[in-house]
Amino acid sequence: MAQSFKIKGNVIDKETKEPIEFATIAIVGSTQATKTDELGNFEFSLPNKNVKVRVSYVGYPSQDLDLSSGKTYFSIALAAENEIAEVIIKKPRLKYSNKNNPAVELIRQVIDHRDQNRLTGQDFVEFEQYEKISLGLSNLSEKFVNKKAFKNYQFLFQKQSDSTSTYVLPAYMEEKVSKVYYRNDPKKTKQYIIAEQKAEFDPKFVDNEGLANYFNKLYDKVDIYDNNITLLTNQFLSPIANSAPTFYRYYITDTIKTSKSYLVELSFFPRSKGDFLFQGKLYVTLDGQYAVQGTKMKVSEDINLNFVRDLNIELTFEKDNINKYFLSRSALGIDFALTGKGKGVQGNRVVYYKDYVNGMHRPDSLYAGAEVEKIIEKAPATNQRQYWAGLRQAPLTNQEKAIYQNIDSLQTMPSFRRFMDVAALILSGYKQAGPVEIGPVNTFYSYNPVEGLRLRIGGRTTEQLSTRFFSEAYAAYGFEDKKWKYFVSGTYSINNKSVYKFPQHYIRASYQHDTKIPGQNLEFIQEDNVLLSFKRGENKSYLYNDTYKIEYKAEFGNHFSINAGLTKWKQTPAGVIRYQIIPEMGDPTIINEVNTTEANIGFRWAPKEQYYQGKLYRTPIYNEYPIFTFNYTAGIKGALDGEYNYHNFTAGVFKRVYLSQFGYADVNLDGTYILGDNIAYPLLTLHRANQTYAYQLQSYNLMNFMEFISDHHASINVQYYMNGFILNKLPLIKKLQLREVFSFKGLYGGLRDQNNPTYNRDLFAWQRNIDNEISSFTFGDKPYMEASVGLGNIFKVLRVDYVKRLNYLNQPNVSDWGIRARIKVDF
Repeated sequence: MAQSFKIKGNVIDKETKEPIEFATIAIVGSTQATKTDELGNFEFSLPNKNVKVRVSYVGYPSQDLDLSSGKTYFSIALAAENEIAEVIIKKPRLKYSNKNNPAVELIRQVIDHRDQNRLTGQDFVEFEQYEKISLGLSNLSEKFVNKKAFKNYQFLFQKQSDSTSTYVLPAYMEEKVSKVYYRNDPKKTKQYIIAEQKAEFDPKFVDNEGLANYFNKLYDKVDIYDNNITLLTNQFLSPIANSAPTFYRYYITDTIKTSKSYLVELSFFPRSKGDFLFQGKLYVTLDGQYAVQGTKMKVSEDINLNFVRDLNIELTFEKDNINKYFLSRSALGIDFALTGKGKGVQGNRVVYYKDYVNGMHRPDSLYAGAEVEKIIEKAPATNQRQYWAGLRQAPLTNQEKAIYQNIDSLQTMPSFRRFMDVAALILSGYKQAGPVEIGPVNTFYSYNPVEGLRLRIGGRTTEQLSTRFFSEAYAAYGFEDKKWKYFVSGTYSINNKSVYKFPQHYIRASYQHDTKIPGQNLEFIQEDNVLLSFKRGENKSYLYNDTYKIEYKAEFGNHFSINAGLTKWKQTPAGVIRYQIIPEMGDPTIINEVNTTEANIGFRWAPKEQYYQGKLYRTPIYNEYPIFTFNYTAGIKGALDGEYNYHNFTAGVFKRVYLSQFGYADVNLDGTYILGDNIAYPLLTLHRANQTYAYQLQSYNLMNFMEFISDHHASINVQYYMNGFILNKLPLIKKLQLREVFSFKGLYGGLRDQNNPTYNRDLFAWQRNIDNEISSFTFGDKPYMEASVGLGNIFKVLRVDYVKRLNYLNQPNVSDWGIRARIKVDF
C-alpha cells in the first residue's frame, strides 16, 4: 500500500523574484489543493508519490512537479505568460487610439456589465469575512539590527525572507472575523463582528482605537467595481470606471484557458504617468458575463504620492452558488519609506471571503441598527490560540505570529517605556508623571504686547488616578501686566471612561481667569502657543476674561453628540480696547466690564466619523460624509449679574468633496443669527481673524482682529487641493512633486440698526486703534472676500500660500496681500 507523505516549497515570479501569494498547488484530477501564503510558501499532504501535482496561478503557465526523485522541497519559479513590455516593443510607432481598439471594446463591455457583476447588483448576499492588517519596519540591514542600542530587542527582528540578508521588525497586527449581510432594496449592509484582536500599546501613550481607524483608512477596502478607489486618503480612478478609457491605455496581452472558461489578460497603463491611476493586468471572463476574475495592479513610480515606495493590489474572484463571480480574496501591500532605498514601513491588508451565498432572503430585523455591530463570541479562555486558528481562512506567517507576544513583552521593558514617554512628550506635549500629565510644553513660554513675556505651567490627571474624576489646571504670569492668570476644572465621567476618548459622557465645572483676543477661536492649537507669538500689524486688542462654566456632553454610537451648559462671563477690556458709550451730547461714559449669563445647547452629527484621539485634540480622518453642527445660546438678563437678553443661533456644515483625478475640496458653510436689541458688540459675532503668519484654515487670514462685527451672517470657505494634476505634467517642475492649492473665503452679514453703534448711541462705540481711528466695522453692500493660490508638498511637509484680500481695502492698517505658511503632512 502506497504511503502518504508531505511536500513543502516556495513559489516566486521568475523575473522579479517576488513571492507569488495564493498560487494553487493541486493534485491533477482531484479536488485536493492548497494555496501559497503571503511569502509564497506552501505545505501539502499527498496520498502517495504516484499522483501528478500541478502549480498554477492566473497569468502564468502551469508547472508540474517531478515527484520521482523523492525530494520533498520544491523551489518553483513561474514565468509570466506574456510580459507587458513586449506589447510596447513590438509596435513602438503605432499611435494609441480608442477607436477600433479591441481592448477598449472589451473594457467597455466590462463597464457595461459592471453593475450586474458587483455585490451591490445582487438582491441578497451573505458571507463570512476574515481580515488582517499587519505592519512592521522593513528593509533593515544586519548592521542596523546588531547595533548596541538594540541589544535587548533582538527577539523582535526577523529575516525578511530566506533569500535575503535584510530584516523586518513586526510592530502591529489586527484581525477581525465578521458575518456580512447585504440587501439591495432598501440598500443596507450589516456587518456583525464576531471576533477581533489586535496588538495594543499602553493607552497612556497611544490611542489604540484611533490607530486602528487610521490604519484601516490607509488600507481601505479595494473594490475594483467602484469608479474611484480610496487609498492613503487619496482617490485612484479604477481601470473599469465609466471614464477609464479616457485616462488609461489598454492592450490585450494574452488569452488563457482555465478549467472552466477562457480569460482575456488585459494590460492597462496610465496615459499620464503622474496621474492618480493604476497599471497592471485584468483577467476578464469570456463566458458572456464580462466579469473580472482577477487583477494585479500597482501605482506608477512617477505618481505624486508621498512616502510610498511600493503599492500592490491583488484581487481574486470565484463563482458563487448562481455562477456570479464574487471576491474571494483581496490583498493590499504598501511599503512606506522616506527614500527609494533603505529602511521603511511595510504594511499588508488581506481579506478572505467564504461561505458566499447569493439570493438568501433574510428578515428585516437582521439589518436593523448601525451598519457595524459587535457581537463578539467568547473565546475559550484556555485555548485562545486554537480558537483563532479555526477562525482564520489562512494561517498567519511566522512574522505575524510573533507580533502579539512581542508587543506584550515590550510593554514590560523599562527602556521601551522610557522611549514611549519621550515620544509622547514630543508628539503630544505632555510629560507623564505617574497619574498626572504635565503640559502642554509648547505653552510654557509665549509673548504678547499686553502681558509681555508670559510663562505658564499646568497639568491634568489621567485614568491612572481615577476613571470617574478628572481635573486640569494651569497658572500663568505676565511680566508686562504683572498679573496672574489661572484655570481649574473638575470633570465627572458619567460612563466611567476617560473624558478624552470616545464616547464622551461627562459633567464638567471650571473657572478661568485669562487673556483672550476677541473673536479668535483656534483649532488644534493653544492660543498661547509660542509659535503664535509673532503677529502682523497692531495686536493690542485683548480682554481679561473671568469665566465660570458648567458643561454637559454626551456622545452616541452613531456619532451624534449633545452639549449643554451654563456660563457666567465677565469681560474686562485690556490693551487698546475701550468699552465706552458716546452720546450725541455730553461726555463719554467708560464701562469697566461686561457681565453676561448664558445657557447653551448644541448638536453635532458626523456620520461614520473616525479620528485619532490625541492628548489635546482629535485629528479627523475625513470621509465623504458631511458634518452638521447647530448651537443655540441664550443670554439671560438678571441671572447671576447678567446684563443682556439675546438669542444666538448658529449652524454649519462641512463636506469633503472628492473629485477623482482632480483632487478634492473641503467646503465649509456656516451662518449665525442673533435675536435681541441693544446688544453690545462684544456679545455679537466677532469674525475669526488671523494676524499671524501661519495660514489658518477656518480664519480670515488678511482680516484684522475685531475688524468685522455682525448679528447675522453667512459664509463659505473652500479649500481645493488639486494634488499636482497640473504641475505633474510640466517638464522639470514635476520632479519637485509640488501640489496646487486654491482657496476662497467669502463672508457677508450685517447689523440691525438696534445693534449698530452708528445708529444707536446707547451702545458701546465702535472699537478704535492706537491712532484713535475706528477699526471695527460691519459689512456694506458687498461681502468680505479673500482668495489664495499656493504650493503644497514643499519638502513633503510645507504649504505656502499667496493670499489676496479682494475688497474693503480702505480700512485702516489692512494688508491687501500676504504670504502665509502651514505645515501639512499628507500622502
